[in-house]
Amino acid sequence: MKKCFLWIILSLMSSMTVLAQVQLPVMWKFHQGDDLNWSQSNYDDSSWEEIDPLENWEGQMLPNYDGYGWYRTRVFIPSDLKAKAEKFGGFMLHMGKIDDVDVTWFNGNFLGSTGIMPPAYESAWDQQRQYAITLDRILWNQYNTIAVRVFDSTGGGGLYGGPVEISLLGLVENMHIVPQFTQTDHIFKESDKKEIIFSIANDLKFSVEGSLRATIVSDFGQTLADTVLQLKLRPKKKNLVVWPLKRVEPGFYMVKINFSNEEFSKKEQMAFGVEPEKIVSPPNPQSDFDAYWQRAKNELAAVDPQFKVIRMDSLCNDRRNVYLVEMRSLGNVLIRGWYSVPVKEGVYPAVLLVQGYSSTIFPEFVDYGDDIIGFGLNIRGHGNSKDNINPSFPGYLQYQLHDKEQYVYRGAYMDCVRAVDFLYSRPEVDKKRVGVEGGSQGGALTFATAALSNDRIAVCVPQVPFLSDFEDYFKVARWPADEFTELVEEEKTLNWQQVYYTLSYIDIKNLASRIKAPMLMAIGLVDDVCPPHINFAAFNQVKSTKEYIVYPQAGHGIPRAFDARKMEFIRTKFGLTK
Repeated sequence: MKKCFLWIILSLMSSMTVLAQVQLPVMWKFHQGDDLNWSQSNYDDSSWEEIDPLENWEGQMLPNYDGYGWYRTRVFIPSDLKAKAEKFGGFMLHMGKIDDVDVTWFNGNFLGSTGIMPPAYESAWDQQRQYAITLDRILWNQYNTIAVRVFDSTGGGGLYGGPVEISLLGLVENMHIVPQFTQTDHIFKESDKKEIIFSIANDLKFSVEGSLRATIVSDFGQTLADTVLQLKLRPKKKNLVVWPLKRVEPGFYMVKINFSNEEFSKKEQMAFGVEPEKIVSPPNPQSDFDAYWQRAKNELAAVDPQFKVIRMDSLCNDRRNVYLVEMRSLGNVLIRGWYSVPVKEGVYPAVLLVQGYSSTIFPEFVDYGDDIIGFGLNIRGHGNSKDNINPSFPGYLQYQLHDKEQYVYRGAYMDCVRAVDFLYSRPEVDKKRVGVEGGSQGGALTFATAALSNDRIAVCVPQVPFLSDFEDYFKVARWPADEFTELVEEEKTLNWQQVYYTLSYIDIKNLASRIKAPMLMAIGLVDDVCPPHINFAAFNQVKSTKEYIVYPQAGHGIPRAFDARKMEFIRTKFGLTK
């Protein structure tokens, strides 16, 4: 694609200035867990792992970890910046967004917090973190310590997206770069006029001159356009920037914007997609793909499920009865789940909830209201289903990878089919109204369940689905590619051809065409764990009635607002009134 031109009604010159800012380290220190002593400036964190503060922790080292984690770093602040700092009253620490809640210290002293920590938990996953560092807190010509306590309840976890930097107080906060997409989901359809529009406003009382650099990068890391312009922003004025796009292929992109001079750097980025339903990532099933899965289902059918339903009195209430379910799956593996049934006798539709990677399904997760049965499954190696198989994490993805017949996800997919068997065995379940939903790994399991039990699933709702389009997946995301790279290039246990061979059998894009149920898929446009490309690689192979929702600011965690849309979709397909 030829470089696009940036149109703006301003005086323009092609030049760049050199920034004179406080430089934060590229990599920070990180430790899983929680200890308030870690906030102290003299704490020795030398044994902690390194982490990139621009990417959430699930995408780097802790897939599907929800809980507490701490970040620490040290920054040298030279005394030659003191005069400028005194002029503006200090500095501002920018840390991008944090999933979900943070408390931040500077040199061992409380600096700021966003959201509310448990037990009165309140998420702030989508809010930019900006904390003022006043002059009295700074150690001049010395290293200053930043410590950040984070709690994550779901999604990617930790710092993500950026910018992560320290600037003069009052400058960056009064410069605003705001996307002005006419498409609320930032997705360009075929008929849409394709142009990037954003406003840049100066709320200061004086003019600001600087360089504006705008770059478009594809999800595969290709730079499609890179423009640098010199501009002057007048006080209390807003300017509209229009960037026409030409010959942009279907796919996903990031616009990175940086307006800067020697005193500050204002950064913003915005993701967008172009005709995602035209993304071409053809299925690549092996010649025996159908026979492979038919054989797996035949093996499962030969295993006596030994369904055991145990009423949990302590979990029951005046609305619902809750049961622990035990059953045998492929290989006679013992798996468990939580079964939640409305108290009032009757025949009800049911929803199977399948889980994220390394996570646990708890009984409170499957309360779908007074007229729907919920069944939350813990697949093998997860939650309370670790009796016979427990590879741990990391390691689960590679468990028995050398043998397609024994690979862990062959069994995991059959666990989901067995869960459908259980629902079909229950007299209180309406067999014509059984649905399945889940996020991340649960999104992949939703695809697999709807494909491998396609005559028994009436509705499916995958969210940010995993386990798709592996060869491209390993190009557009750091994790889980790094785990397989270690296996192939360091341990040399398998080669890449062997890895992709086995993975092709469980790749949901190869299963997707079997799905008959209507589908609603939800994705986050800035998801770096299960990027949009792999979501649509599978979605585009689905032949049933389907629709999707894109959350342009979301990463690997869908906003809670989706819950209402999800239930509306499921209830409509079940024929239930509101």
